Amino acid sequence: MAEGRARRLLGSLWIALLLGQPDPAGAAARSGSQSLHTGSLVRTFTPFYFLVEPTDILSVRGASVIMNCSAYCETSPKIEWKKDGTFLNLVSDDRRQLLPDGSLLINSVVHSKHNKPDEGYYQCVATVESLGTIVSRTAKLTVAGLPRFSSQPEASSVPRGSSAILNCEVNADLAPFVRWEQERQPLLLDERVFKLPSGALIISNATDTDGGLYRCVIESGGTPKYSDEAELKVLPDPEEPQDLIFVRQPSSLTKLIGQNAVFPCVAVGFPVPYIRWTRNEEELITEGSGRFLLLAGGSLEISEVTEQDAGTYTCIADNGNDTIEAQAELTVQVLPEFLKRPANIYAYESMDIVFECEVTGKPTPTVKWVKNGDMVIPSDYFKIIKEHNLQVLGLVKSDEGFYQCIAENDVGNAQAGAQLIILDLAPATTGPLPSAPRDVVATLVSTRFIRLTWRTPVSDPQGDNLTYSIFYTKEGINRERVENTSRPGETQVMIQNLMPETVYVFRVVAQNKHGPGESSAPLKVATQPEVQLPGPAPNIRALATSPTSVTVTWETPLSGNGEIQNYKLYHMEKGQDTEQDVDVAGLSYTINGLKKYTEYSFRVVAYNKHGPGVSTQDVVVRTLSDVPSAPPQNLTLEVRNSKSIMLHWQPPPAGTHSGQITGYKIRYRKVSRKSDVTESIGGTQLYQLIEGLERGTEYSFRVAALTVNGTGPATDWVSAETFESDLDETRVPEVPSSLHVRPLVTSIVVSWTPPENQNIVVRGYAIGYGIGSPHAQTIKVDYKQRYYTIENLDPSSHYVITLKAFNNVGEGIPLYESAVTRPHSVPDPSPMMPPVGVQASILSHDTIRITWADNSLPKNQKITDARYYTVRWKTNIPANTKYKTANATTLSYLVTGLKPNTLYEFSVMVTKGRRSSTWSMTAHGTTFELVPTSPPKDVTVVSKEGKPRTIIVNWQPPSEANGKITGYIIYYSTDVNAEIHDWVIEPVVGNRLTHQIQELTLDTPYYFKIQARNSKGMGPMSEAVQFRTPKALGSAGKGSRPVDIGPDYKPPLGGSNSPHGSPTSPLDSNMLLVIIVSVGVITIVIVVIVAVFCTRRTTSHQKKKRAACKSVNGSHKYKGNSKDVKPPDLWIHHERLELKPIDKSPDPNPIMTDTPIPRNSQDITPVDNSMDSNIHQRRNSYRGHESEDSMSTLAGRRGMRPKMMMPFDSQPPQPVISAHPIHSLDNPHHHFHSGSLASPTRSYLHHQVNPWPTGTSMSHSDRVNSTESVRNTPSTDTMPASSSQTCADHQDLESTTGSYLANAQDEDSAQNLPTAHVRPSHPLKSFAVPAVPPAGSSYDPALPSTPLLTQQALTHPVHSVKTASIGTLGRTRPPMPVVVPSAPDVQETTRMLEDSESTRSHLLSPSFHLPQNYEPDELTKEMAHLEGLMKDLNAITTA
Repeated sequence: MAEGRARRLLGSLWIALLLGQPDPAGAAARSGSQSLHTGSLVRTFTPFYFLVEPTDILSVRGASVIMNCSAYCETSPKIEWKKDGTFLNLVSDDRRQLLPDGSLLINSVVHSKHNKPDEGYYQCVATVESLGTIVSRTAKLTVAGLPRFSSQPEASSVPRGSSAILNCEVNADLAPFVRWEQERQPLLLDERVFKLPSGALIISNATDTDGGLYRCVIESGGTPKYSDEAELKVLPDPEEPQDLIFVRQPSSLTKLIGQNAVFPCVAVGFPVPYIRWTRNEEELITEGSGRFLLLAGGSLEISEVTEQDAGTYTCIADNGNDTIEAQAELTVQVLPEFLKRPANIYAYESMDIVFECEVTGKPTPTVKWVKNGDMVIPSDYFKIIKEHNLQVLGLVKSDEGFYQCIAENDVGNAQAGAQLIILDLAPATTGPLPSAPRDVVATLVSTRFIRLTWRTPVSDPQGDNLTYSIFYTKEGINRERVENTSRPGETQVMIQNLMPETVYVFRVVAQNKHGPGESSAPLKVATQPEVQLPGPAPNIRALATSPTSVTVTWETPLSGNGEIQNYKLYHMEKGQDTEQDVDVAGLSYTINGLKKYTEYSFRVVAYNKHGPGVSTQDVVVRTLSDVPSAPPQNLTLEVRNSKSIMLHWQPPPAGTHSGQITGYKIRYRKVSRKSDVTESIGGTQLYQLIEGLERGTEYSFRVAALTVNGTGPATDWVSAETFESDLDETRVPEVPSSLHVRPLVTSIVVSWTPPENQNIVVRGYAIGYGIGSPHAQTIKVDYKQRYYTIENLDPSSHYVITLKAFNNVGEGIPLYESAVTRPHSVPDPSPMMPPVGVQASILSHDTIRITWADNSLPKNQKITDARYYTVRWKTNIPANTKYKTANATTLSYLVTGLKPNTLYEFSVMVTKGRRSSTWSMTAHGTTFELVPTSPPKDVTVVSKEGKPRTIIVNWQPPSEANGKITGYIIYYSTDVNAEIHDWVIEPVVGNRLTHQIQELTLDTPYYFKIQARNSKGMGPMSEAVQFRTPKALGSAGKGSRPVDIGPDYKPPLGGSNSPHGSPTSPLDSNMLLVIIVSVGVITIVIVVIVAVFCTRRTTSHQKKKRAACKSVNGSHKYKGNSKDVKPPDLWIHHERLELKPIDKSPDPNPIMTDTPIPRNSQDITPVDNSMDSNIHQRRNSYRGHESEDSMSTLAGRRGMRPKMMMPFDSQPPQPVISAHPIHSLDNPHHHFHSGSLASPTRSYLHHQVNPWPTGTSMSHSDRVNSTESVRNTPSTDTMPASSSQTCADHQDLESTTGSYLANAQDEDSAQNLPTAHVRPSHPLKSFAVPAVPPAGSSYDPALPSTPLLTQQALTHPVHSVKTASIGTLGRTRPPMPVVVPSAPDVQETTRMLEDSESTRSHLLSPSFHLPQNYEPDELTKEMAHLEGLMKDLNAITTA
């Protein structure tokens, strides 16, 4: 069937072409009696339209109403009525009946508070069988409510000749039914007595006959309703002036075009005011105007308003003494009107057509379409295009009928219709028809278009004269659309405007001169799926919530196409072209910070995983108004006479009104009485005359703008003084007292002073000028002006200037002056040379001084003119193109506020007058480093896999390093609230960002902080990071905590345990004692010989002395480094701890990397209490033969302490205190020569300046009394200092040592003596400052303590005591240098003898107890170390 229809369509198209008829596809015929001939078929358009349509009606209850309607058609139409969209059943309705002409009659309108069956919207529907249906416009029936008075007349009085108003306010529906009575007789209205549309009565130019009783009456068809009576009294003329006030002001109106508008305006006062009107600030002419009429009392009536009448109307009342204003807006609305009506259309099936409809109106109308009386619902085949036009795609026979375009706005609606005729197809002519096209395929398939190609039919292989029609439809839809090829012989076509992911059915028909041939087989093709994006968010609303905020709400898109991830809300200020956007997660958002009383547009776009969806339509809202945010501008005062001053001003700046300016508030006061302020509120005029002032008095004035929200800020007080007496204006002013001219190149500045006689009014001054004559040009200026610049003159010309004062009588006597304008100056042709020799001198971490030279200056570089220099600078980063600039008037500039450790580039240019040089060559400078100003970032702590007691600390460098990072310090503690000096310190050398800490206690929370350092010092600490070590997974092994043997356990005084707790026999101990004593004696003898030999060689041979020093330095061997090693530079300064690298060698395991410490007091082997004297600390500990085994064993049991330097703020030379770590006694590889033992009661570190002069040695007994307990000391920390310095110092210095305070009483007497020891109460508190224990207190073997440091005094005696302590980090004290001990040098060799003697006497003393727990293997290792010592001593002696 469809194939036959297609053939007939193509045949009729072919016939139409032969006959020269218009193409049906282009809307072949239009309205009227025009017809389209297709063979023998003739169909014409049938006239069918409304003669009369219903109109809006206002009725009263009980009245009868007729809604008119009449339609025309050749066949009499059937008329029906709809009320509120529903057909009325008029057959069984006894009150409503259909009249013969189609009108609707409603008898006795019913209306009550709860039952309003007749009020509503009515529509007439006309139908002709087999033709179609049309509908009329809708008409509104309004029933007036019950008569009620919202206000009634009140008794009043009016002076004779003035105006009065009597109120009678009723609801708007009943206002036309109001009339007035005087003395209960109907009141005749005329031009003097007038009734307003609201019902109020205005009586102007009152006479005695206007007095009496008045009442208003509502006559709405029923019993009249009367108001209260009110008496109006007419008074005689007043003797005193009365204030001018409005008794009725105009209110804004909205009127339909063609209606009448009345603006009431009644003002009273004495003298009687005169009323005039302006529209949009232009004077409105009412006399002789046909449409503008001035009514009684000054009200304005506009007849038959037009769109041009819309605007702002201002009523101005003026009685000579005062002026007041009132404003109102007139808005004109326009019913919908058709600019282009739909036209009748002929068409064939499968064609696409468009009904065009253009409308206008105010407000802008909306358009909907109706087909045969039913609403057209937009779909894939019925679409609204270009806002108003209706497009029908793929016509079918049922689409035939009448289509109506209905336009509607707030004030009415209108309709216009057209007829669509679907023509029958003509039969094809005789002759061979083409066969079906072959091989129809889709060569390109997209989301919204498909390209089809095919081969020519078998019947016509060439196919040059064939055209093709492609029919397509959605699968399952019987609406078939057609697309024709553009030229004969073309075998492909692009079908567009398809729907994504939809199956379409295509077929192709070839056509020759005889008509269409066979159709190809149907081809099904599915379009590609489109990325599923969200649809528009429905119901978007914008509500202004404050003067600066708007809340926007919306709903979830109906076609979400997946989960909505977020929304983007766009907003834009009206008149701007840039949108702002914000991401929103919910369905509402409040935008703050908007401008007050400003229109904004808003739209919303939903986003899903594929991207942004379809935007909503813009919604426009205006923010709420507020009080003005700025005062009025340019307030000026003009003294009119002795009693009045005129004020002039301008509105506040644009954008600060914050609403509609409704008026201005003027406040004024006498300058002498500031508390007495008078207020005056005026209209929107920009001037105000203040009268009634006192003579010769100075007044201050200020003005503020008003909106409906209140009063904005006021201007500053401006003062003016009234005249002592009113000035004379019966004669012209006298001559100005002086006139001065100053010529320039193309202008002359004229200045003058007013006439000497100040009693004559001067309204202004007239300036005349010209070449040779002053009458060529004349300029008038204000009377307050005292100077003027005459522009656009000729250079080198002689001008004559005249000045005259004038007033309303005329111009006064002129004053003459002449001047010659200056000649043109030739600009200096020489260009400015840029500055040279630009240098950048770095002064600090943020300051650089820039200096330069200027070749255009004399040799002495002295600046004598007004030139200046511009310095610009930026960081030397290619991506940074932003310069900072500063001006200077000298040849240098101090640039401050720079970033530390940053490379900057600088250039300079010179400017003189209007000439500038180019930029000079650039100079570069890098600011000094500064201590880091931010802590390390991203501190993390993780447990090492397989080692639960080992953790790894990771971090990132600080963001503000302010220099090259040279190290870090890790602080950790189990108590986050502990003082910082009680935390354990772990130094990290270099810029490593990870560090291991071993032997932590299992299942214990630790807190970690990190501090970065550079060459300038320490930065701030990071925030504490908590980490809990894991629980033990098995029985205690190598890394497990020792078994707790109870708090009362005391070690034996006569001996100690081995590291493993195995006792040794007395025989082993005795043998060990003999070996150690023998080795000690031999060592002492060798040291004495070496010392004497080195001393002699140094005294006699300076060159050999230096070689000996080098040999001594080289004889000490250190793990991982046998070369010349520089001493570590470690400092403690106040609240910062600065660490510098110890070793420059590429040691893969540098010192101070992994530094385990004892985690509890049970890790510390007790020391015998008898070891409390006679062992003296050496200058350095020997490290030459210590094995890797001993280091790792000790590292598992002892914590390392960094060597530190603590500078004191004392005058140089500083006392130097040497410090080095000492091996604890429980180390199986301990050497007695590397440290000394002291009493545990002397666990304090004291430094005292040498009290003896240089060259005096400390006595042996004094040094015996210096005590020190050895506990928890690292064994891998000591490195030799360069021997070059010690050898050089030998020429001037004798061997000296510092002294220690010998008893606790001395220690108590010294204030603020910091001490260092390991507090046993917590496994991590390495440093503390305990109270001084009482003398003679028993020693607790579990109490750990730090080693004492030896001293080297270099200065003269000082009575003050300066102390330094490792355990006082973070406390404020004078800094004091603490250097790492150097290797033994020549001057120390003599002390080695003394130390050896002390050691020997100590070993032989009865109080000395040797350890009784050495195993044979350990003794063998000790012997190996002693042999190494002997070899080193031999090397020293041979050198």
